[in-house]
Amino acid sequence: MLATVDNPSNACEWALAEMISQPELLHRAVEELDRVVGKERLVQESDIPKLNYVKACAKEAFRLHPIAPFIPPHVSMSDTVVGNYFIPKGSHVMLSRQELGRNPKVWDEPCKFKPERHLKSDSDDVVLTEPNLKFMSFSTGRRGCPGVMLGTTMTVMLFARMLHGFTWSASPNSTINLAESSHDILLAHPLVAIAKPRLSPELYQQ
Repeated sequence: MLATVDNPSNACEWALAEMISQPELLHRAVEELDRVVGKERLVQESDIPKLNYVKACAKEAFRLHPIAPFIPPHVSMSDTVVGNYFIPKGSHVMLSRQELGRNPKVWDEPCKFKPERHLKSDSDDVVLTEPNLKFMSFSTGRRGCPGVMLGTTMTVMLFARMLHGFTWSASPNSTINLAESSHDILLAHPLVAIAKPRLSPELYQQ
């Protein structure tokens, strides 16, 4: 229940902060939204399959800025070997979301926010899950999150409507601070940005 609220909001806040700091990313996402959705209506769930760049931005936020440093601990039911590591039966196993997502052996420029790394081709549908454990978004396997589809829909809808409905910029009196908190991996300081409506006024009344 907590993940349903925290994961989408955390991903959107980090993605917005990163994209305001790199305006070309923000511009590309808004261009995609205007091409797919237009300015005469709001983003709908049926638009999600066509919003690959917006989804890539959300996926990159999950990779670089996960909601928690580790996944919940699991217990090995039998002796096993994973990646040449022997794991005895009964071992408590914890995977680091942060280290997986920032592994320089897997990711080019691992600490840079680069949504295009998730775009293999224009025809591929971008999904927020990562079954090959290159990073952890909704966990995986039999103990994976049962709310993958709901979480994906909530995250993309929230993020897409924020990008589509408003023009975002940094406050003139401050810069975007991308520092992480010292006790977790959330933003050390809440995102402060200026949002200006960019659609017809009547759409905001729906």
